[in-house]
Amino acid sequence: MAKKKISVSKILITTFLVLHALYVIYPLILMFMTSMKSTMDIMKNPLSFPKKPIFTGFVKIFRDANFLLYLKNSVFVTLVALFASLTVSIFLSYALARYKGKTVNRLYFLFLAGMIIPIRLGVLFLNLMFNKLGMLDSLFSLILIYTAMTIPFSMYILTGYIRMIPAEMDEAAFIDGCSNLQVVGRMVVPLLKPAIATVAIYNFIPIWNDVYFPLILIFDPSKKTFMQHVTMFFGQYQTDWNLVFSALTFATLVSLVFYAIGSKQLVQGLTAGALKG
Repeated sequence: MAKKKISVSKILITTFLVLHALYVIYPLILMFMTSMKSTMDIMKNPLSFPKKPIFTGFVKIFRDANFLLYLKNSVFVTLVALFASLTVSIFLSYALARYKGKTVNRLYFLFLAGMIIPIRLGVLFLNLMFNKLGMLDSLFSLILIYTAMTIPFSMYILTGYIRMIPAEMDEAAFIDGCSNLQVVGRMVVPLLKPAIATVAIYNFIPIWNDVYFPLILIFDPSKKTFMQHVTMFFGQYQTDWNLVFSALTFATLVSLVFYAIGSKQLVQGLTAGALKG
């Protein structure tokens, strides 16, 4: 059998990918190692392996009387915001992909501008608006903000995928008596699963990890999100870094679990454009 020749370009690409993977994974490994070290050990040897692993930080987190409450608030806000964002984005993207005209193009670039302009620039207006609506100190104010924040990117990705779906399928469904809602729900959404997984995973991270808006809008301790609660671990004169890194490790594990659930669809979504041509 003839031996396969390995080109220099493949070796270089593989080496680059391995190094990049290590570069990405290293902070996660360092965070996990730090979560098993005492605060004194962290200060003395911040980059070393733990000499004697301890799990007191994780024990404190799980024994916290309000742990499940904060976790429930974060899960509720994240999942509802993702569901609302995806629902609006799917119908919006279908309209932008199927209808033509100057108005549609202007709307497309208007929503696209949401990816460029940070929503935090309008934090004073948002605070005033929610105050007038009586929605300050409410989890639904966070849900509305996260939904609006994630729609532009979701629209951008989903519109591109819907444009790859032949319009003739819609026309055949209309002839069979289907409504627009039925076409989107029964035909478009099943074909969008890879794109929906890509958008959901991409948007999950900033929503789950966000601390900025909860600190501004949430005052009631019973409505705190998990990451907002983590900020309470930072003291004015002293910080329990073991507890901080234990909480961050747990939050990262939740993100990794969510990614693992949709990873198959995510890979299909990322490679669909390359396989299309």
